[in-house]
Amino acid sequence: MEEEIEAPKGSLLAQLAKQDLTLQGLEELEERVILLQREIARAQAMHESKKGSRSDAEALFNK
Repeated sequence: MEEEIEAPKGSLLAQLAKQDLTLQGLEELEERVILLQREIARAQAMHESKKGSRSDAEALFNK
């Protein structure tokens, strides 16, 4: 049995996590994986960007 991913109710992530993957073919699943990998990379890049901005702000105000 797959582990459920907790996300805010009504969020797109919650809806995505609940989709039945058994009905999808190999090509559809491969496309989904590629799309999700791209989205993960985008979120990670934004996360790193925000960490850098936070560090810059902390350095500015701690002087």
